[in-house]
Formats: sequence, C-alpha cells, structure tokens
Amino acid sequence: MRKLPSLHAVRIFEACARVLNFSLAARELCLTHSAVSHQIRQLEDWIGQPLFTRHAAGVQLTPAGQTLQRAATEALSALEEACHQLLASPPGQTLTLAAPGGFMALWLIQRLENFEQQHPHIRLQLQTQGTFNDLVTDRIDALVVSGCPPWPHGVQGQTLFSDRAGPVCAPDWTPLPHTAADLSGQPLLYTLSRRNAWTDWAELNGLENPRLHLVRHFDNLQLMLEAAVAKLGIAIAPERLARRELNQGRLVAPLGFVQGPSEFALCLPSHRADDPLLVALSQWMVTQAQTESPLP
Repeated sequence: MRKLPSLHAVRIFEACARVLNFSLAARELCLTHSAVSHQIRQLEDWIGQPLFTRHAAGVQLTPAGQTLQRAATEALSALEEACHQLLASPPGQTLTLAAPGGFMALWLIQRLENFEQQHPHIRLQLQTQGTFNDLVTDRIDALVVSGCPPWPHGVQGQTLFSDRAGPVCAPDWTPLPHTAADLSGQPLLYTLSRRNAWTDWAELNGLENPRLHLVRHFDNLQLMLEAAVAKLGIAIAPERLARRELNQGRLVAPLGFVQGPSEFALCLPSHRADDPLLVALSQWMVTQAQTESPLP
C-alpha cells in the first residue's frame, strides 16, 4: 500500500505554494482561510516538518516545502493531463487494430490520415502483435491477417484483397529473370512470417523440384523490400504491399504476380460484428482496398 498524504491536502498545499498566500489560495479553492490553514497544519504534521515560514506579508516555502512543491506540481499536472485525455476520448471510441508490420508500414499508415478525416471520433491504436485468441477475448478489437478462410469459431472475416505474390528486384538486377526457371540458383529473399512463399510460388508456376537458393530472411516485409532495392537478392512479395516501390520505380516485377490460396482479411470478433465503430472501420478498409486496381 502506498504511504501518501491526503490528495485534498496536497492540492491545497500546491495552491498555497504557488501564490504564497493562504487567503488568495482559499479564494481560488472556494474554501475558508481557516480550512486552508487546518489542512496545511495536518500535512506538516504528517510530514513531520514545516512547509512554510509565516510572516506578516504572507508565507515562504521552507526547503521541505520547495521539495514537496516540485513533486506536487508534477503529479497534479500529470493527473490533470490524464483526466483531460480521458474526457476527450469517451469510452468505446478507441479501437485497437493488430496487423503485420509490413501491412501497416506499406499499406495502412499512408491511408491513416484519410480514416481520421472521415472518422474523427474514432482513434485507432495500432500494434503488430495479435492472435485470433486475442480477438475473441477482446484484448484487441480487430486483426488483419493473410490466410485462408474458414476463420476460427467466433471470428468474422472480411476480404480486403487477394494475396497475389511475385518476385520483385531492383530494375538493374542482373541477370533479370524472364521465366520462372531463370530464378534457379539466384539469391532469394523471404520473410519469417511467410517461410513457404517461394515454394508456394514455384508450385503455382509449375516448377518441379526447383533449385531455390534462399539466402536471407527478414523479420518484416519492408526490410526485405529495402534489401531487394539494395540488390541483395530477389524478394517474393504481395503485389499490393510492394505497389509503392513498384510505382516509384525502385523495384520491378519481371514475372508479374500470381494468385495464391491466401487473402488479406480484416477479422472481427463475431459477438461485436454490429459494433458501429467496427462497422465503420471495416467499411473504410474495404473501400480503400477496392479503390486500387491490381497490377498486371
């Protein structure tokens, strides 16, 4: 248990220490002079030493009073700021959205201002860690996944876009592949969250017993794409998440993209599917996803 004096007494002390006049502090706090003096005496008794020296013109802080004033001002300011934030964000107006780091960095963040403009009453808290269990137990409100339906019990999924993947590399990569077979023996990059991306892609392209030279892995997609830009190898990436680098000419997709079995989906807890905040988030994300046309 914390050993602290009365918060009421600390608040009165802070006002007295700020104006150095008990009568002025009493008027500010809508209290009587005697009530203020009584609380200060009780606080001094609790601390065991005087906080003010009294004289005809008013009061002055003792060294102990100066120490307590610094702590009281800081603590009351922090408490006031926290209360203002809570008042400005009514219950239920904040949503916690979990998504892979690459999805956030390469797709969501650049659209977040649009969401805030359309829904100024909803604050999105973003995090990169989240599971279906976190979703159904309300530890998070929404979850973006790359996977295949059907979704687990208690989870409702809304498709954002299909997971079309393909090799991407620097424009001046040599030798630039022209067929799937040309990737054999070339240094290939992948992410730990999609360990089988290259083998899945090879299977979709009809390569039997491909010689896949997997040289580097990365914790997140954005780092892998930067490594491809730096010509450390050829990366395998979802078309939608590599779009910015492709449009800027930092990467090229020499073999295009193929549709895999997975999709990017926004998953919500089924028991909250009608929550107006989640409905607004879902509709916005789907609309954003549909405004983009897949690259060839």
